[in-house]
Amino acid sequence: MAINILTTGQLESFVNNLIGAGNVVGVQKKENKFAYAPLKKAKDLVLDYDVTLLPPKKYIMPQWETLIKFKINDKVEVADASETTPLTIVGIHPYDLKAINQLDHLFQEKNEDGNYLKRRAATTIIALTPARASKWSFWASMDSVSVDKGYDLLLTDIGGKYAVETGTPKGEELLKKFAKCDAASSDDTKKLSEIKKSIAKLCNSDRKINATTKELKTILQKHRESKIWDEKAEKCYSCGSCNMICPTCYCFDVLEKLDLSLKGGSRYRIWDGCQLADFAKIASGENFREERKDRYRHRFYRKWEYLFGSKLNEPACVGCGRCSSVCLPDITDPVKIFNSLKEEK
Repeated sequence: MAINILTTGQLESFVNNLIGAGNVVGVQKKENKFAYAPLKKAKDLVLDYDVTLLPPKKYIMPQWETLIKFKINDKVEVADASETTPLTIVGIHPYDLKAINQLDHLFQEKNEDGNYLKRRAATTIIALTPARASKWSFWASMDSVSVDKGYDLLLTDIGGKYAVETGTPKGEELLKKFAKCDAASSDDTKKLSEIKKSIAKLCNSDRKINATTKELKTILQKHRESKIWDEKAEKCYSCGSCNMICPTCYCFDVLEKLDLSLKGGSRYRIWDGCQLADFAKIASGENFREERKDRYRHRFYRKWEYLFGSKLNEPACVGCGRCSSVCLPDITDPVKIFNSLKEEK
């Protein structure tokens, strides 16, 4: 679709117009880190960040979501408690958008998740080409440098102004309604192309997996009994931080809560993670991944083998590096793990 140009001032006015028209969230400074939060004014928006604490999936797949409410009288009365509010998210990097594209596919495969799909349909995404990468990022190794779908608009800083690519008719309508912009010149288009070609270089040179994404599945198949799983798992706290901070993890637990009167309550779902000790515990009390080694190894096989092929045509990892940044014993880094496995005989 068309490429337009917004000056810094025009972009600020555009975002302020969006804020005036509805709910908008964007990346903002949080001490020495960055996080998505509701925007009150465009000046709070940070567009040169490296990575956010939590991925933007939290707005489409909330950490806590009430599904139904019920009353217990002569008969049980059940009411849908799901809520959907139109939302605009500004500043999503390609790797996080790639993760959302995967969730879109997974939540509509076979048994559709109506709550997720309604919330996704009500979400407008203004993506952003990265200007920086965190020291943990390895998205260049995960083919997550760019995306060609999922966004309504895509912003790229081309030096003092922003190139705006429209991805959907909704994005085109946003520009017409809330922005004043000009068509990109040939020089603007050339600059945009040059920047996109150099994005992969933002990741540190030592943050590279020495294999293609397709080779990773084969590496795992050959090293199921590697001693690396035992060595790393010994240090694992089973805290689940790597799950909770991951943009592609989508497991959840469904629970029910009774009111004190015992005459009503609600059913809700919360994020869950395969590294937690009771994740694979079933009603009989048996836990079929009771050992830390089994849980630790499962995370890698789940993302780079089980989903790859059966549900996705790519690994369920986008190289954001968040899991590595929060792991206290430093055992979750896929770059270190895969390079070690490849070297192992």
